[in-house]
Amino acid sequence: MSIDMSQFHQVFFEECFEGLEAMESGLLNLDTGAIDSEAINTIFRGAHSIKGGAGTFGFNNVAEFTHVMETLLDEMRDGRRQVTQPAIDVLLGSVDCLRTMLASIQAEESVDEAAVGKYKAALEIELTGSASEPSDTAAPAAVAQPSHDSVEAEAGEPDGEIVTEKGWKIAFCPYLDLLKTGNDPVRMFRELAELGVYNVSVNTNDIPAFTRLDPEECNLSWALEVIGDIPENDIKEIFNWVEGDCELDIQAFTKKTFRPAPEAGPVAVEAEVAVEVPPSPPTQEPEQPKAAPAAAKPAEAPAPKPQAAAADEKAGAKAAAASASNSIRVDTTKIDTLINMVGEVVITQSMLSLIGENFTMDKLAQLKRGLAQLERHIRDMQQSVMNIRMVPISFVFSRFPRLVHDISSKLGKKIELKLVGESTEVDKAVVELISDPLVHLIRNSLDHGIEMPVDRIAAGKPETGTIELNAYHRGGHIVIEIIDDGRGLDRAKLISKAIEKGLIDENAVLGDKQAFELIFMPGFSTAESITDISGRGVGMDVVRRNIQALGGNIEIISDLGKGTTISIHLPLTLAIIDGQSVAVGDEVYIVPLVSIKESINITENMLNKVAGRGETYRLRDQYIPIIRMHEIFNVQPTDKVNAGEGVIVVVERQGVLCGLFVDELLGPQQVVVKSLETNYRRVQGVSGATILGDGSVALILDIPGLVRYSSR
Repeated sequence: MSIDMSQFHQVFFEECFEGLEAMESGLLNLDTGAIDSEAINTIFRGAHSIKGGAGTFGFNNVAEFTHVMETLLDEMRDGRRQVTQPAIDVLLGSVDCLRTMLASIQAEESVDEAAVGKYKAALEIELTGSASEPSDTAAPAAVAQPSHDSVEAEAGEPDGEIVTEKGWKIAFCPYLDLLKTGNDPVRMFRELAELGVYNVSVNTNDIPAFTRLDPEECNLSWALEVIGDIPENDIKEIFNWVEGDCELDIQAFTKKTFRPAPEAGPVAVEAEVAVEVPPSPPTQEPEQPKAAPAAAKPAEAPAPKPQAAAADEKAGAKAAAASASNSIRVDTTKIDTLINMVGEVVITQSMLSLIGENFTMDKLAQLKRGLAQLERHIRDMQQSVMNIRMVPISFVFSRFPRLVHDISSKLGKKIELKLVGESTEVDKAVVELISDPLVHLIRNSLDHGIEMPVDRIAAGKPETGTIELNAYHRGGHIVIEIIDDGRGLDRAKLISKAIEKGLIDENAVLGDKQAFELIFMPGFSTAESITDISGRGVGMDVVRRNIQALGGNIEIISDLGKGTTISIHLPLTLAIIDGQSVAVGDEVYIVPLVSIKESINITENMLNKVAGRGETYRLRDQYIPIIRMHEIFNVQPTDKVNAGEGVIVVVERQGVLCGLFVDELLGPQQVVVKSLETNYRRVQGVSGATILGDGSVALILDIPGLVRYSSR
């Protein structure tokens, strides 16, 4: 039976991207000069898993690249190499390269071999001090290796030397089912060849007759000899994936080999090629010093600045698109809860079916109880399904430590990122859509918010600035705060810049809140010069627009010289909301319940008309603007409204109150949100639509949009 390995690809890629995130996080937390074995082991395991999986699925370029990373990490964890910032930078760049490689493979696109070669060369330079050129010398060396007897015969000749060589003899006898587990002996032998010169012989005695031959069975066994001062763990690591699927014997050996002198003539030259060991290239050729810099030059590019990969928007977008999966991991307790709910629904449905088969009026009360029970079970099941869609906000937060590390290094700033509330859960759809706005806000805080170390010290602040990313629940919303202890927003400068750009009138009087919101205006920027990070005046307006499209809002609090807090308020889910049905003429509209403060029955004479500002209603000690819904949506009012009677639904957005004048309240209900923009087009004042129990369509009101409309 053949196994289609492609069916496992999606899981493999998901695990790879998760492993890369863990590796990236671990590298960012490494302390230079210190060896944290546990942290390095975590990074090493991530690389090892990716290498093993890539080899299993035949992605040999990924496996080979990751092997070089493993080698560097192995030397770090063994204490043979110090943890330095250049090494961390090279590894971070390699993580970016791996992410792009995997994204290309997942999308069935060609891998950028030139970029891979640069990062691989950078790793090799970090390991050995020079980039190794691709060569196929391993196989010829194995073939031309002189026998032990021939070397002994020449041992007494004066024109050479006897060298002692160490190595390993490996007896590898796979079981018949080895290939069915996805393992490939050839791949293992390639990895052995990377460790040193090796000989291999194959035993074919166990191959059955052709008529009894099964192509999925492994009937071969091998005897291998690897020459070189190689740690035993490196040998065992190659065969880790086949433990339990083979008989394996690894024995160390030492032997003496005659190495001719370079001046020994044509025969000596031939012998030198035969026993050449890769780590010591010839130094006699005059072209070598010229070739080495040329080979090293392209490799040096990614080493000091691995953030170039992260700054490459095209590559980053492709990797992000690939890593964004349509699947989510769900806690088994949530699944168990849902299964129990389904069981309750089935039981209730069976009960109602029995009542319906022999229904009489004396069973009416029993039927009503059954329907009420069914409604309760469905609501609980609905809530359980929504809980399955909830994922931790850490899925978004995890990308920002790297972003802060790269940009702060580029700007020459010292910045610490604090993550709070990473376990706060939010709908998966919200998580996917909030990522880009947060990136813009964090980049602005890094570039404009946090001062240079010299300026911070002069202002009496710590040299290292702080950016805090905080998430928590408030009512039916999630609040995400970006808090920095930077220079804050200069109100006077913002107003001056807005007047200069013609965005506001010279005589305009703005409060702090209005002045701070100027940064969301298209084309507005206080940057003295345009950089590749910010300064173009495009981004913050897009941020606000995208957040409002999610049914959320954004507000700014700033204290000059002390810092800025940007708060984002978003609904927990975009799929199902609790709403209040209201009647406007013959139409039904849904008002999100979280936005409603109260409702009041009024008459026409309770309203106040303000010249040029419409109508207001005095709610205790303040006047709130009134929006007549039948005028907004061009709906014919009922006789009740014409008589001057109606209901005001008081709603709130960012502390601003507004009254929606409607005919009457119909009652609360939970509604499934359908995208109006996807199926029709975007309508001002409407965030979506839903289908009511009678099959009619009701529009869901966009409260922030309506409040903005009332404040014009």
